[in-house]
Amino acid sequence: MTKNEVEMEDAPEEEVNFDVYPFLKAQQQKASPDLRQFYTRFEELYDKKLWHQLTVALETFVAHPASASHLFPLYENFIRDWKAKMNKLSLVRFLTRASKEISGPKEALEFLSRQAKSLKSDKSAREAYVLATMEKAHYELIVGDLVACKKDVDECEKILDDLPYTEPVINASFYRVAADYYKAKIAYPQYYHNALLFLSSVSLDDLTAAEKEARAYELSISALLGEGVYNFGELLQHPILDALKATPYEWLRQILFCFNSGDMDTFERISKSPDFLKQILLVNAVPFLRQKLCLMTLIEAVFRRSKESRGRMSFAEISTETRVLVDEVEHLVMKALSLGLVKGKIDEVDQVVMVTWVQPRVLDRAQMETIRDRLTEWSGKVKDRVVNLESEDGAAEMFLQ
Repeated sequence: MTKNEVEMEDAPEEEVNFDVYPFLKAQQQKASPDLRQFYTRFEELYDKKLWHQLTVALETFVAHPASASHLFPLYENFIRDWKAKMNKLSLVRFLTRASKEISGPKEALEFLSRQAKSLKSDKSAREAYVLATMEKAHYELIVGDLVACKKDVDECEKILDDLPYTEPVINASFYRVAADYYKAKIAYPQYYHNALLFLSSVSLDDLTAAEKEARAYELSISALLGEGVYNFGELLQHPILDALKATPYEWLRQILFCFNSGDMDTFERISKSPDFLKQILLVNAVPFLRQKLCLMTLIEAVFRRSKESRGRMSFAEISTETRVLVDEVEHLVMKALSLGLVKGKIDEVDQVVMVTWVQPRVLDRAQMETIRDRLTEWSGKVKDRVVNLESEDGAAEMFLQ
């Protein structure tokens, strides 16, 4: 597809004299047997003006593995004649797929820019406009126009916030491009957040094995290096991490679990492995990673304790759990307090920490078992107390209290 052809495509409909039948007949003759039936069906539905059924038939055609090279000619010589009657979201989905067949990213960007512009004033096509704009932003990233991409991301975010409901395909497009933008900006926390939301909007079955492995790798790196990311639970429970199994990056999956559980021995072992030492980003960030692991170990230590126990944690206990010097415990706790990971007070005289709150977490199986054990312990205490109250001696004791 040449640039001149793309520019000609967007000419006003009234200036083009369509004759779709010769095109459909020619395609029926040229197409492979498994695609020929589609063109026959297109002609039948077009004759009857059954636009919805025709749209559904087109979507089936797009899903066919051999249809890729047919999409742009089909739009240019057939769909343009009746696109005003086509569902706008379905139209943009088709155009997005067809744009991949254009010769270069700049030409694809120009094409989708015009499509988005044509939808901007249509208040009934907000979702279609967002999809067209975000797919345009995808090509802006490819050509290196990060400023234009961020502008589109911000605009579409505001539109989505005002919509009561959006189709998963819209959310997937938005979060995919937003994540790619933050990846280009090396903004780890923002990438982590948007990439997880992207995965919540798609089925993993729609991603190739290579795409799943790449996404799992990028999410893992972002979780480790992202400032303010101290809860890996949502990622650890997501099946995307299984894409790292039996790959050269399986160790990366293991290191995430050791951070979540505060397993310092495993971290020290992996951080000295040849695979880890090949990752320059991680090697350069080892001091940051150790501090992050200490903070996550502190959170885990607080979480495992009962309310009474966490209400008076000695510096010595925290030093043992986190493997920092006793003289550095106060600084570590102050860091956790400033980040909002825990709430409480530090008694410098008695060298104890009184924790009243710990940041809510997405729990893994082991952590849920800790909750279960704590509830079992609490239930036993309540039962013992009730039995005591039922006895006369117990009732008298309570009365005196």
